[in-house]
Amino acid sequence: MENVTITPDVVKEQGLSQEEYKKICSLLKREPNFTELGLFSAMWSEHCSYKNSKPVLKLFHTTGKQVLQGPGENAGVVDLGDGLGVAFKVESHNHPSVVEPYEASATGGGGCIRDIFTMGAKPVGLLGSLRLGNLSDEKVRFLFKEIGRGFTDYANKVGIPVVGGEIYFDECYEGNPLVNAMTVGILKKKNLTKARASGVGNPILIVGGATGRDGVAGASFASGGLDEGSEKKKSAVAIGDPKMGRILREACLELIENGLTVGMQDMGAAGLVCSTAETAYKAGMGIEIDLNLVPRKEEGMDSYEVMLSESQERMLVIVEKEKLEKVKKTFSKWNVPATVIGKVTSDGILTVKEKNNVVASVPVKFLIEAPVYQREEKRPAYLDQANSLNLKTVKEPENLKEVLLKLLATPTISSKELVYKKSDPKNAGDILSMPGSSDSAVVAIPGTKKALAMTVDCNGRYCYLDPYKGGQIAVAEAARNIACAGAKALALTDGLNFGNPMDPEIFWQFKQVVLGISEASKVLDTPVVSGNVSFYNENPRGSVDPTAIIGMVGVIEDVSKIRTQSFKKQGDKIILLGESRNELGGSEYLKVVHNLKKGPVPVIDLEKEKSLQKCCQEITGHGLANSLHDCSEGGLAVAIAESCITDGSKKQGASINLSGADIRNDALLFGKTQTRIVISCPPKNADKIKQIAAKQGVPVQEIGEVGGDGLTIKKDGRILIDAKIKDLDSAWRGGLKKYLEK
Repeated sequence: MENVTITPDVVKEQGLSQEEYKKICSLLKREPNFTELGLFSAMWSEHCSYKNSKPVLKLFHTTGKQVLQGPGENAGVVDLGDGLGVAFKVESHNHPSVVEPYEASATGGGGCIRDIFTMGAKPVGLLGSLRLGNLSDEKVRFLFKEIGRGFTDYANKVGIPVVGGEIYFDECYEGNPLVNAMTVGILKKKNLTKARASGVGNPILIVGGATGRDGVAGASFASGGLDEGSEKKKSAVAIGDPKMGRILREACLELIENGLTVGMQDMGAAGLVCSTAETAYKAGMGIEIDLNLVPRKEEGMDSYEVMLSESQERMLVIVEKEKLEKVKKTFSKWNVPATVIGKVTSDGILTVKEKNNVVASVPVKFLIEAPVYQREEKRPAYLDQANSLNLKTVKEPENLKEVLLKLLATPTISSKELVYKKSDPKNAGDILSMPGSSDSAVVAIPGTKKALAMTVDCNGRYCYLDPYKGGQIAVAEAARNIACAGAKALALTDGLNFGNPMDPEIFWQFKQVVLGISEASKVLDTPVVSGNVSFYNENPRGSVDPTAIIGMVGVIEDVSKIRTQSFKKQGDKIILLGESRNELGGSEYLKVVHNLKKGPVPVIDLEKEKSLQKCCQEITGHGLANSLHDCSEGGLAVAIAESCITDGSKKQGASINLSGADIRNDALLFGKTQTRIVISCPPKNADKIKQIAAKQGVPVQEIGEVGGDGLTIKKDGRILIDAKIKDLDSAWRGGLKKYLEK
C-alpha cells in the first residue's frame, strides 16, 4: 500500500483535514508516503494527541505532596507511605463497544490493566463505569449483557478481581454506550517505571502477542462520530488474549523488580507507532525498527497495517544491551515471546524499515507535537429551559412507599450483584469489602496494616444541567464515598466523555466540567494524576450527556477501621450528617416518577463537603460508627433502605423520624441534596459523634434506630413510608433481573 496515491479523499479517510495534510508536507518538506500518512493519522487523532482538549486539560489541578507521578505517563501514581505507591487510571472503550461489545469491553479492561503494570504496579482491582440506554430496548439489553460478560470474563481469566463500579441507564446513551474501565495497582516506589527509550544503541523489544490486522486504525475510529456504517467496522476492534495478558503481566513485573528495564510502554491505541514515538520523544531520542522482525498473526500484512495494528497483549520494552540475555531468559521462563526489533538512536527520527528498505522516516517530534486547537465555546441554548423548574407544578405522590419501591427497582439504583457475581471468587485475594457492600471497594495493602479504598463515580444528568457544578459534584461524591469506607481521599483520575468538540456548545460543556473538577480537586486536595478524553460520543439523535467519570483512591491507615454501608446491630442509633434541602432538580425521582430531566442541580458547597469528610475520617478513625452510607441516587429514603438490605444475610429494619424539616415530603425523601451521610452507631457513641460534627461545623441530627422487620419513616409523627424489609429487598435485588431474563 506504500504506492497508494494520496488524494484529498485518502487524506479525509485517514481522519486528517487538508490543512493538516499541508502542515505534514511542510514539516517533512515533501509529501508523505501512505504508511507515513497513517502514522500521522494515528498520532494526530484526538484519541492520541488530545489536540482539541489539551488547552483545557492544562486547567486541571495536578500537584500535591502525595503525587509521585502526575499526568503524562501510562498511569498516575500517589504515595501510600511505607515505600509504596498506588497507580491508577481510567480508560474508555466506547465506540468499539457498539461494534463488538464483548471483545471491546474485554480489551478496554485489558488495556487499562497493562497501563498499570507498565508502571511497575501489581494490579489489585478493576472497576467498571458503564452508561447504556433504556433496558426496555432489546439492543440495549444485548449490549449490556455482552459488555458485562466481556468485562468480567477477561478479568477472571487474567486473574484480577472486579471490585466495584457503577452502571447508569438513560435514553441519551442509546446507540453510543459509554464503557470506562478503572484499574488500580500497588507498587514499590523504587520500581516506578516510565515510558522512556533511553541509551543510544539499546535494544527495542516487542513482547507478548503477535501482530495482526485486528484493531488497525482503532485510534482514528475512536476519534470520529458513529454512523450507520460503524457497526461494520469490526476490523477496528482489537481481540484480547487474557491467557497471554496474565503471563505478560507476571513477566514484566519480574523484569521491573529485577531492574532489567530502561523503559516500558503498552501498545494500546495506535500500537507500534504510538509506543515507539512516545518513548523516543520522552527520552529525546530516535528509534529504528525493522518490521520484518515483528511476529505476525497473518500473512501479507503491509507496513501500514503492522505499524497501526492494535493487537492486544503487546508491550514495547527498552533494555540495556548488556542485560538483554537476562531479559530474554525472564520472558522465556514465562513463555512470553520476546523479539528484538530495533534500537535506540540519537537522531530523533522514527525510522521504519523492511529489511534494508526504509518505508517510513519521520522525526518523532512531528508525530507527537500535533496541531493544538482552541475550539469555539458557546453556552448551550437548552440550559435556560432545562434549569427552569417550578416545584409547585410537580405534584407530590400520595403513596410514597410505592415511590420508594419503584426507585429501588430502577436499573440505575437497583442491586448490581448479578454483574458482580460473575467475578471469579478465586481472584478475590485481598478484597476486604466485597462489591456492592460499601460506597467504595476496599483491598488490603500487603505487608502493612493499611487498606486501599477505590471508587468510580459521576452523574451525567448533573453535568448536562450544569456542567460546572456537575464536575464539582462528581469529585465531591467520589471523595465522600471514599470517606464512607473509612479512608482519606488521595487523588483522582478522570474519564471525560463528550460529544463533538467542533460543536461550540459541546466544547463549552467540556471546559465547564473541567473547571468544576479542577476547583473541587483543589479544595478537597485530590489532584488529577491521570485520565482520558473521549469525544464524538453521539448518535443520530444527538450527543450523550456530558459524562465526567471520576475514579478516586484513598488510604485507610488501619484495616480495623474499615466500614460498610449496611446496618449492623438492632438498637444502634441512626444519625444524619448534613442537612436536607428543598431540591429535586436532576434527581432520579424526578426522571422516574415525573419523566422530567430538568431543574437546577443541588447546591454544592466544597468547604462544607471538606468539613463533612474530615468529620467522617475522625468518626471512623475512632471506631465510633458501625456503618456509613452516602445519600446518592434516590436520596435519603433510598440510602436508608439500602443500609437495611445491602447485607443479604443479615437484613435490618429501621424506624426513622424526620422532624422539623420545612421541606416538601418528596424532596426530603428522594431529593439528592449533597454533602449528606447516614451513620449507624452504638447508642453510647452517639454523643461523641455529635460532638465531632459540631467541632467540624457539620449539621447533625439523630433520626432513628435500627431494628424490626420493616422500614418506617415518619415526619413529625406522621407516617410517610411503612414498608416490609422483604418488599424493599425484593424490589432492589429484582430491578435488573427482570430485564436480564428477557
